[in-house]
Amino acid sequence: MRPSGRAADALRPVFIETGVTKHAEGSCLIRCGDTHVLCTASVEERVPPFLRNTGLGWVTAEYGMLPRATTTRNRREAQAGKQSGRTQEIQRLIGRSLRASVDRVALGERQITVDCDVIQADGGTRCASITGGWVALRLAVNTLLKAGEIKSDPLTDHVAAVSCGIVTGTPVLDLDYTEDSNAGTDANFVMTGSGGLVEIQGSAEGATFSRAEFDQLMNLAEIGVRDLVAAQKDAVE
Repeated sequence: MRPSGRAADALRPVFIETGVTKHAEGSCLIRCGDTHVLCTASVEERVPPFLRNTGLGWVTAEYGMLPRATTTRNRREAQAGKQSGRTQEIQRLIGRSLRASVDRVALGERQITVDCDVIQADGGTRCASITGGWVALRLAVNTLLKAGEIKSDPLTDHVAAVSCGIVTGTPVLDLDYTEDSNAGTDANFVMTGSGGLVEIQGSAEGATFSRAEFDQLMNLAEIGVRDLVAAQKDAVE
């Protein structure tokens, strides 16, 4: 029995509330169990220098955790004067994941920055950020379409992410912090709504895991992403 009482293939309750900030072109608050992330998408009529005069747009992301998002207060990274390696790795993952759903020609020479701020953490913050980040991106693109700034929809598919792991010998979906901290194997799967793989991050803690076990995790991830995409659709339609 999982600590939460969930079945092995069950997500935590997922709620996505849109339009939660006044100024951003797209925003949502995503809650995956006790992990809560505020996602905002901001449109700028410029691109990084390496894309100037190419006609290509860009989607990037920034990620951060509020000081008391966890059980103990963490010092703000601004106070330390630099981002941690973990923060840099996660925000690059979010950016790569979201760009997998974007036709950058159709977007035009502009940048959309998706900010993911973790309000409360209970495992799976990067996955919640990707899933909620796509919703914010979708809403920002809708704003551009409505204003006539772009002529065709640059979003080609949904993108969502979920964690899976092997806990006390059992493959399970969507790990909370208690399970994540005790997992023998854990992995994050980023997938499109049509089932394409964007990225897989997986590692064993101590003992290795087999191909058969990986296939079990992959099957669970497909179930989870399907349900997350359904939640995204409910939020934006």
